[in-house]
Amino acid sequence: DVDTATNANVRRFLTGGQMPPNDAVRAEELSNYFDYNYPLPADRRTPFATHVHVVPSPFNAGREIVHIGIQGYDLIPAERPPLNLTLMIDTSGSMMEPNKLPLVKQSVEVLLEQLTSRDRVSIVVYAGSAGLILPPTPGDQRATISAALNRLEAGGSTAGGEGLALAYATARQNFNANSVNRVILASDGDFNVGIADPERLEDFVAEQRETGIYLTILGFGGQNYNEVMTQTLSQAGNGTAAYIDTLREANKVFSQEISRSLLPIADDVKIQVEFNPRQEAEYRLIG
Repeated sequence: DVDTATNANVRRFLTGGQMPPNDAVRAEELSNYFDYNYPLPADRRTPFATHVHVVPSPFNAGREIVHIGIQGYDLIPAERPPLNLTLMIDTSGSMMEPNKLPLVKQSVEVLLEQLTSRDRVSIVVYAGSAGLILPPTPGDQRATISAALNRLEAGGSTAGGEGLALAYATARQNFNANSVNRVILASDGDFNVGIADPERLEDFVAEQRETGIYLTILGFGGQNYNEVMTQTLSQAGNGTAAYIDTLREANKVFSQEISRSLLPIADDVKIQVEFNPRQEAEYRLIG
């Protein structure tokens, strides 16, 4: 679980003078937000390096905290595979606020700066009904992609389920086995029309991940930001989730850390940790 959404969301509450709700504070995402500067594995033959630290607990005398870091190898720009991205953008009425659709557009512009002619970008919108407003377009045609972005306006209800279906259908039609195929959903999470039941949406997304299409969910906005839906879908879709509250955070996700945000190096990775029962009486997983 490499989601980082909770850190930016908690920061939003705190800078606004509020304590965040308990459910919004997820310890693993707070940890994952930061770069620990772990040494990188030398090459792909050793895709992961493990870093384990044991320190006395500052909270309970006689107990210790074990911090296990997993560092994957980093793709250098010349070696990164092409990106086949389907942007699914919420243009419902709830997205009118400056920190929603306008910030989505700014965030996508940051992403476009990282793309080349090898990459492809499609744009699907949903508000009342879903539609394809940009067919697959080379990543270096920024003027064309930006023009499509700038035509977007917020208004209407939110057909989240229909939009997801069209986004995945678009990604499947343009699937490239040599590319990273990914749906990027940008929304405040207010899925109030279409497949509104989180369990039905989760089942749908879980089925789609079998096609090899990854999912990234970007949360925007405040009052009606639906964290439950965001977490449900990103976990089901072999995906990651981030919360973008400022252009600075967009730069972090799409410029400084684009490898971590968009480029997978392995599928279906499972980590198992075992404690020696003769040494450890009990343990509690934080996060």
